[in-house]
Amino acid sequence: MSTLFARPLAALAFLLLALCLSAGAARAELVWNPQTGWRVEGGALSGMSGPEARNALELMNKARAAEEQGGNISALRSYAKVTKKYPNSIYAAEAYYHTAKLRLARKQYYQAFDAFEQILIRYPNTRRFSEIIGEQYRIASALLDGARPRIMWGLLPGMRNRARAIEYFESILAFAPYSDYAPLALMNVARGHLKQRNTEEAIDALDRMINSYPQSLLAPDAYLKLGQTHALLVEGPYYDQGSTKQALTYFEDFMILFPNDSSIPTAAKGLDSMKQMLSESKMKIGDFYFYKRSNFTAARVFYNEAITAYPDSPVAKRAKQRLAEVEAKAAGKAAPADPTAPARKKRFWLF
Repeated sequence: MSTLFARPLAALAFLLLALCLSAGAARAELVWNPQTGWRVEGGALSGMSGPEARNALELMNKARAAEEQGGNISALRSYAKVTKKYPNSIYAAEAYYHTAKLRLARKQYYQAFDAFEQILIRYPNTRRFSEIIGEQYRIASALLDGARPRIMWGLLPGMRNRARAIEYFESILAFAPYSDYAPLALMNVARGHLKQRNTEEAIDALDRMINSYPQSLLAPDAYLKLGQTHALLVEGPYYDQGSTKQALTYFEDFMILFPNDSSIPTAAKGLDSMKQMLSESKMKIGDFYFYKRSNFTAARVFYNEAITAYPDSPVAKRAKQRLAEVEAKAAGKAAPADPTAPARKKRFWLF
């Protein structure tokens, strides 16, 4: 299984178990007071009792006190002990949250994202669900835009990793498919793949976008980007025109569905380019049958298709001239002069 899908699938596999584990703790809330420390409010249990509850509370108070005084490393160690020793308690969710915020402040993006994700996996009823998805989205966006995560306890800049950003956006989609961030995540997945020149993967993301979120405000951008991305796969008139036809379809769909969009001129330009490419391709095939095979029937078919593909274009004018040449050749007559050809210069010979 590829890394791209491992994270979302693993998260979903734990989701049902996490709902059971967090059912009791989700009803309670932890409240911090600098004078009295942490306390549980909401009339629910913390998930523990006796010495365990006291030990967890002491660790939480120690961690928060260190955090308030700027001792971030000490705070992270104490929060890590809470999540490891008391993973099913109400304290663990808060410990993961503070761990994520501290890691994020140190630009340790990977650790921050993972800590946020642990909250979503283990405590999906958290009141901070939307906030956490937003934080994860910002981390993924920063990485996609080239941010360099810090390594060695946040002291040294690491390598840029746009593939990790794509993975993170896919994780956001898995956890929050109906949130406002989902269409944005898909558009960024496409953008990331285009940066890495994974054109087919970008097309897949954009296709998922328009099919899953057709009413989104980003739908027009997705249609236009689909046309432009398919156009990137067009290799020229001598090659297969499947991508040309796909680009034509999306440019046309965009202009039909969003006639008042400000990008209509851009779509019209793309449509014109693809029509010319398709028409030129028909011309090349027609020329092959006419000049190389003397197959007048096939040549007529392709020249007519060139005209149909873009009737008012210069290519269509050339196709009409070729048709006249085909008819003359088939009748055994001299081909008519091409009115679009440049006049030949007169030559003078000296003897």
